[in-house]
Amino acid sequence: MSSVADASAQSWRRIYFNALSIPFWGVHLLAVIGIAMLGFSWTGLLLAVALYVPRIFFVTGAYHRYFSHRSYKTSRWFQFVLALGATFTSQKGPLWWAAHHRIHHKLSDAPGDLHSVKQSGFWWSHMGWILSRDLEDTDLSRIRDFAKYPELRFLNTYWMIPPVFAGVVTFMIGGFFALVWGFALAQVMTWHGTFTINSLSHLWGARRYRTDDDSRNNPVLAVITMGEGWHNNHHHYQVSVRQGFFWWEVDATYYVLRAFAAVGLVWDLHGIPEHVRADQAMSSDDDAGPIASDVAQSTL
Repeated sequence: MSSVADASAQSWRRIYFNALSIPFWGVHLLAVIGIAMLGFSWTGLLLAVALYVPRIFFVTGAYHRYFSHRSYKTSRWFQFVLALGATFTSQKGPLWWAAHHRIHHKLSDAPGDLHSVKQSGFWWSHMGWILSRDLEDTDLSRIRDFAKYPELRFLNTYWMIPPVFAGVVTFMIGGFFALVWGFALAQVMTWHGTFTINSLSHLWGARRYRTDDDSRNNPVLAVITMGEGWHNNHHHYQVSVRQGFFWWEVDATYYVLRAFAAVGLVWDLHGIPEHVRADQAMSSDDDAGPIASDVAQSTL
């Protein structure tokens, strides 16, 4: 695997316009050209939003809070459901995504962070990290806890099958209209909704906690991403299943996971110790103690 410094220093053509990026840009073109041909439709927009919500949940609830941070537990069969749902979002395999994200937290906004605005610029942090051919490999040493499952390794290798299947089925059920609104636009929204947390959440918002990075809380991004916009909270205490630390901080992913817990699909949701929630003047040195220990345990 190339270093992020070497990868992000490559030309725009190599990073953003390579063979791997053809489907990415193709779906963007399908959304733009398709809507231009069909004309605006409230029905179409509602369809896009309806199919965006489960997509973004699988990013936040599966890729992020489960595979990256192990903030709750589940059975092996539901773990596979989470992984499969996540691959439908076209953000590569669950092992690749989580391994990359663990590096981000280990080196957040420092040299080596795989998607840092501070280190590599806005566009790299937004989408260069996922389009670059130089960062395609999965570092299984960072994801040993899940790499032991052959079904997850299979999905990690053949992650493109589920989104292609989704596109075909969407077209078969609803024709070109559904393909444009329900597949293409919903997918584009999912990509850029996810990417805002790597880019805008390190630039735009408030900082409640003094972390060693530029993470920020942003209520607009929290609504768009079902709770991920409480990013400074998350960097302060990364293992928590809940990123909206207070009742007024809307965290829809957490509400869904609480519903799953109520019916026994998931359990052992990692909460927020009161001293962690209350400590709004913690220094960077103090922050390296019990919190860092909890995070280390969550990423073994």
